[in-house]
Amino acid sequence: MKFPSYAAAGVLSACLLSAPAFAYSAGMTGNSGKSAATCSTCHAGGSAPTVTLTGPSSLAAGATGQYTLTITGGPGLKGGMNVAVDNTAASLEPGTGTGIKKVSNELTHNAPKPAASGAITFNFSLVAPPSAGTVRIFAAGNSVNGDNNSTGDASATATLPVTVTGNNEPQEEEKGGCSSAGGAPVLAFALTTGLALLRRRRRS
Repeated sequence: MKFPSYAAAGVLSACLLSAPAFAYSAGMTGNSGKSAATCSTCHAGGSAPTVTLTGPSSLAAGATGQYTLTITGGPGLKGGMNVAVDNTAASLEPGTGTGIKKVSNELTHNAPKPAASGAITFNFSLVAPPSAGTVRIFAAGNSVNGDNNSTGDASATATLPVTVTGNNEPQEEEKGGCSSAGGAPVLAFALTTGLALLRRRRRS
């Protein structure tokens, strides 16, 4: 039995519509909001979620801080993410067993993560650069309805500036010269020796 041509066309259209969701279900980069693009480029139609970034707002140079991206609201069945930084000397690292992967110093999900207790969370770390400055974390969170289509979903973004203090470079000791504390024993020794020689001369 042959299907009518319009039925075949309908099936083909459905496959094409769902293709973007399947193609990017393993995550993608370049949508953290750092360069304006976000998950809403593909996902739309749902109510916007709330995305928050929590973690240290200050790190010593070279230190590692732990951070959490949290998605609440929106369709809320599952969620995805993309995180990036604006400092090439800083490094993002996925947490162990968090369902996150690193791609070109950005982080994204391996697969849509189910919500737990009304929230979707992703844990990761930031390794601060070796010198003082500022690192800004950009994060996009996508709240989806889990139907494998890009409609009925919504995303939001969050940013967190991190101040990097100090540096890890060893400080060189000052060369030459004497401090008052360091020169005092030498001066006392010289005076004592001089006085002893003077007394010997007077006795002789």
